[in-house]
Amino acid sequence: MTAEHPIPQAEYAKKLRPFLPAEAFQPDPSKLAILLINIAILIVGWAIATYLDRIPVYLCWLYLPLSVVMGNSVIVLLFSSHDLMHGSVVKNYFWQRSICLLGLSMLWMPPTLWQAVHNRVHHNKTNSLADPDRNYLYSQPNTWGKWIQNLFVPSLLVNPVWLIAGMATAWGIYAFRNLTAVLLFNQESVDYVPAAFTVRPKERAAIAGEFLLICAIHLSIWFYLQFDAIELLLGYFLPIGLGYSGIIFYVYTNHMICPMTEVNDPLANSVSIGVPKFFDLLHLNFSYHTEHHIFPALNSDYYPIVQELLRTHYPERFHYLSASEAWHLLRHTPRHYQDARTFTTWSGQISMPCPLQ
Repeated sequence: MTAEHPIPQAEYAKKLRPFLPAEAFQPDPSKLAILLINIAILIVGWAIATYLDRIPVYLCWLYLPLSVVMGNSVIVLLFSSHDLMHGSVVKNYFWQRSICLLGLSMLWMPPTLWQAVHNRVHHNKTNSLADPDRNYLYSQPNTWGKWIQNLFVPSLLVNPVWLIAGMATAWGIYAFRNLTAVLLFNQESVDYVPAAFTVRPKERAAIAGEFLLICAIHLSIWFYLQFDAIELLLGYFLPIGLGYSGIIFYVYTNHMICPMTEVNDPLANSVSIGVPKFFDLLHLNFSYHTEHHIFPALNSDYYPIVQELLRTHYPERFHYLSASEAWHLLRHTPRHYQDARTFTTWSGQISMPCPLQ
């Protein structure tokens, strides 16, 4: 029903906006503290990691809880930078880009590229043919990008070993394919991304400069950790892998089990998932994803109010699944679009209707 009678995002926003307080749309600079605290956690973690070469190897497992905490900080850095870039924390362009350069550095994502791929393209063309974040089409060429996504993403036929490997690395591949597509080609004919997009020459130069700074940050961390295998494994690679796994879980469940839409209808092309409140507190209510797509610049503290409004005004259209339900659907459906409302496998031998119609 939802896909057959789409409602544009602006229409939802216009109807629901009067029910929200004015302060929900005001920048909340206090949330900068969340981003800075998690940068500090990583710095402290790296400082402690430099002592790992001074203890017996069999005791290094004691560092693992800190690796987990650092992994969560990687998640929070993306989500807090995400809110910052949408203008819900500070409006000043200089501070947005400068702080997000630090926040997004662990994600290998230049802020100018994020502004283009996420704010400008993904939010305005969500799950359409032009969305670089969508599933690949069955009809698209079998490029390396499509092959890797088919190998890694949760689906009916994915190998569990590759799925686990993909959870820790898929975000890096996502950043790599978009970064190279823009810096090396910057053409809409690039075929190894789901949907290519272009940026202006000034933006392209900014992306290149920001990427070099990000490379310098990572190289500095490696130097600080003395290129020591144990220090790098526990203090750098493991936290990043855990962080990417948490991020990509949200990314997979946000849109990948939804149909494609020509009209940007967030209640058709997005899913909100139910997670323990502890994770909503840690991750800035990122599970409220449909709500975010209706009001991208809204203070995330107010997403629960928007969800209640959606349940009241659009109960039959709103897609809300528990995290386990969303993951189950991902693991029991193919991952390529045969058409806007049908999934199929790499070979095209198994097809299923999209479970969220």
